[in-house]
Amino acid sequence: MALLEIKNMMVEFPNRRGNFTAVEDTSIEVVAGEILGIVGESGAGKSTIGNAVMGLLQAPGRLGAGEVYLNGDRIDDLSGERLRKLRGNRIGMIFQDPMTSLNPIETIEMQLVETIQEHLDLSRNEAGKRAVDLLEQVGIENAKERIKQYPHQFSGGMRQRVVIALALCAEPELIIADEPTTALDVSIQAQILDLIKELCREKQVGVILITHDMGVIAETADRVAVMYKGRLIEVGSTIDVIRNPGEPYSKSLIAAVPPSNRKIDRFPKVAMDDSDGGQLQNFDLSSHWLGRGRRFEDTSDALISVRHISKRFPLNSAILKRDRTYIDAVKDISFDVMPGETFGLVGESGSGKSTVARVITGIHPATSGSIIFADTDLAKIKSGAERRRIRRDVQMVFQDPYSSLNGRMRVGTIIAEPIIVNKLARTKAERESVVLDLLDLVGLGRGAARKYPHEFSGGQRQRISIARALATRPRFLICDEPTSALDVSIQAQILNLLKDLQEQLNLTYLFISHDMPVMRQMCNRIGVMRSGELVEVSETENLFNDPQHNYTKSLIELMPKFTK
Repeated sequence: MALLEIKNMMVEFPNRRGNFTAVEDTSIEVVAGEILGIVGESGAGKSTIGNAVMGLLQAPGRLGAGEVYLNGDRIDDLSGERLRKLRGNRIGMIFQDPMTSLNPIETIEMQLVETIQEHLDLSRNEAGKRAVDLLEQVGIENAKERIKQYPHQFSGGMRQRVVIALALCAEPELIIADEPTTALDVSIQAQILDLIKELCREKQVGVILITHDMGVIAETADRVAVMYKGRLIEVGSTIDVIRNPGEPYSKSLIAAVPPSNRKIDRFPKVAMDDSDGGQLQNFDLSSHWLGRGRRFEDTSDALISVRHISKRFPLNSAILKRDRTYIDAVKDISFDVMPGETFGLVGESGSGKSTVARVITGIHPATSGSIIFADTDLAKIKSGAERRRIRRDVQMVFQDPYSSLNGRMRVGTIIAEPIIVNKLARTKAERESVVLDLLDLVGLGRGAARKYPHEFSGGQRQRISIARALATRPRFLICDEPTSALDVSIQAQILNLLKDLQEQLNLTYLFISHDMPVMRQMCNRIGVMRSGELVEVSETENLFNDPQHNYTKSLIELMPKFTK
């Protein structure tokens, strides 16, 4: 008997224009001890299947047809209270966005202990010990101290590890893992995947692994299901699907995976119907609005120089200074980024990569050190006009597309806002034309301008964030995990777009990612960070072929290997 059986599932979302079918006539089985990977482009219905099994479809979504069985018991027709008891106890779920899974006003300890006591017969003291053990299992250092902190005090990757610990609290029979390693570096990713495989092997837990990372699928999943536009188009053993895919979409999806053993010029396009704006349009950027902005010439001087930057955050707010404790997120780092190059930062979550980006943009003031951008000391800027100019020149694509977009604004308004603030369009008609062009450019289609962020998948929201960042025609673009929420098909499109923009506009990038194969394809030079320190800086190919620091060697060794 299958542990989980989904029969002819159809999920629909009623709206004023009729019913939108997100999942259509899909049947899937998962046996105990098996890992089933589900892959496909963003919006294909992967996460919707997981939410439907859990009874967590966002209103007005509903299960229009089909049945769901767990160990022979039908669960899709359970009442709200019975279904609530099932969640966390028999089925655990690791959500794609950790900030929507965690309560921002409760400590990590409160949330873990509450979940453990809800499902297991343990005292508070026993539950507290189990909570610390779970955090250690998912790779959080100093777990006894950090469990007392709040979600906002953790990096994106560390929050994801907390969410994984929550899913494992009650030792469920089935785990639905929706992009469980999206925000994690390769070392922690390896720990988490080993933990999931150990649960399957020793406790016969079944796992649905929803991910866009084909390297993770290749090393973890027993079988793979490929989805496209709500339909299941191919299912088979992992080896068979990767080495001999039967469908054209599956073939092109696998071809778009960035290789880890060599550098390529461009990523292959994924074969798909582009009637909904899923395919990037071909623009001549030299005549496009983006290309009519200021052009930036190569010089021998660094565009940005980071000198001896440090940043520390308080862990408590004691009245007496001697009683305060701090965490050093960044410790005395220095590097230069040359005009027109892509400089990468890699390292484990919590290593300080995103903090460096936020210090450069002024979101966090540096504790010490200086940042010189185009001969301007950012710390010494006084006038509002000069600050606005710098903000126009330096833009950032954030790691989390959910919290970086205003949910009450239409997408067109979100993208138009920086154009309005910086007075970059002469007329309303020109501004609207630019917004529509940008939506086409990032592959969303012009119809997206009328919609709200909640109507899009995680990967589609990230494309909105990229379009907004491009709206000021920036000189220096900081990309903080820009493709972490994207499947390989859209990732290939976005990375090709970034390469085209750089080539034709001579843009300069600071590229932050934990995805080592992507870093190899995108970066001219890479800096490796660990525990707030910059341990190695090298030309990209030298770094991969001859790493000098032991930590760099371990990152490359742990990188998922994908062979086609």
